[in-house]
Amino acid sequence: MAAGAQLVAVALLLLAGAGPRLAPAELTDGNSEHLKREHSLMKPYQGAGSAAMPLWDFQGSTMVTSQYVRLTPDERSREGSIWNRVPCFLKDWELHVHFRIHGAGKKNLHGDGLALWYTQERLVPGPVFGSRDNFHGLAIFLDTYPNDEATERVFPYISAMVNNGSLTYDHSKDGRWTELAGCTAEIRNQNHDTFLAVRYSRGRLTVMTDVEDKNEWKNCIDIAGVQLPTGYFFGASAGTGDLSDNHDIISMKLFQLMVEHPLEDDTVDWTKIEPSVSLLKSPKDNVDDPTGNFRSGPLTGWKVFLLLLCALLGIIVCAVERNKRFY
Repeated sequence: MAAGAQLVAVALLLLAGAGPRLAPAELTDGNSEHLKREHSLMKPYQGAGSAAMPLWDFQGSTMVTSQYVRLTPDERSREGSIWNRVPCFLKDWELHVHFRIHGAGKKNLHGDGLALWYTQERLVPGPVFGSRDNFHGLAIFLDTYPNDEATERVFPYISAMVNNGSLTYDHSKDGRWTELAGCTAEIRNQNHDTFLAVRYSRGRLTVMTDVEDKNEWKNCIDIAGVQLPTGYFFGASAGTGDLSDNHDIISMKLFQLMVEHPLEDDTVDWTKIEPSVSLLKSPKDNVDDPTGNFRSGPLTGWKVFLLLLCALLGIIVCAVERNKRFY
């Protein structure tokens, strides 16, 4: 029975190491009490149609109208972005984005998508959805076109990436090598409003969508162990290539989250923190998972069941072997 007891001990150790699953994040109801207007883009846009927007800068093909900010028109080889001028020094925040992606292209004949940023750099054009590669900070990609013909994922696809400047986004693989987690979402050519929420609080990154005209948030990404510094900038960018779409931002609303932190956090210089993620496995392991959601929990329910089943079978086998010795 010693071997059986060892199997049970290993099973319990693995279960303990898995830790509790993350409880669903509760997003703010969007009340204006904690709305940070200096980091928010809302109608009526001040200086609409001109470069005179006091809190926001835009570049490239970006066009500001009275109803939306169009990052790219439905034309080939265009890119544009809009960036907040004010660095954000909040440790806990939640960003609500009202967006619209639409165009004349049919299935898989449109692209490329848009990106939401919280980064050290701003207003630097580049190949990653209209913005620079090797960035410092957080990016949320709303990718509408599958460049990797071998992919099993269903597009449009939303994914997250944290970078300390050393990683390169691989468009040919749709960013799969550096993706932390993601989900499929029908975000294109919808006849109703589409929203995305990004929440960062106490090292936990949560991304949720409201794109089904149900007025309710649906979980997309939930990752613990994320470290983001303060003093970075919020922005949005989009790009088109041989295929195109209209990429519109209707609003970006930032809310301050009132969260208690341990006393030792008061001694930390949050502006000096390096963007990082404490992963139990490398994002490169994502390559064998068509869903990309390996961060839903270190051990999912069926894995726990199989683990306990193996432990039970081990105990039975050991018991049978022990009984044989008496005959």
